[in-house]
Amino acid sequence: MDLQDTFISNLKRFRKEQNMTQEKLAELCKTDTSYIGQIETKKRFPSLSFVERIAASLKVEPYRLYMPQDSNSSVSAEELKLIESEILRTLKTDIKKIVKKHGL
Repeated sequence: MDLQDTFISNLKRFRKEQNMTQEKLAELCKTDTSYIGQIETKKRFPSLSFVERIAASLKVEPYRLYMPQDSNSSVSAEELKLIESEILRTLKTDIKKIVKKHGL
């Protein structure tokens, strides 16, 4: 399963665990229901800032949306914090490289 599939699977799982409809998630994220549906059917993929909105609406840390499901339950809170820090460091480094490459 690739990272996008993992994200979609976790998004659906967290949303359903909270008995939340796509409509309710869209409302909380201040977007159209169709956009949530397009994300969940792999037709579109959200920006990092929108991923943060989704995570906040689902009341989960953003990195948990990217973790394989078997990892979500078998990792300690301390290990999750280390993973989160590593993901954030990597994202920041990658963003800086992209910005520099495109002269933004």
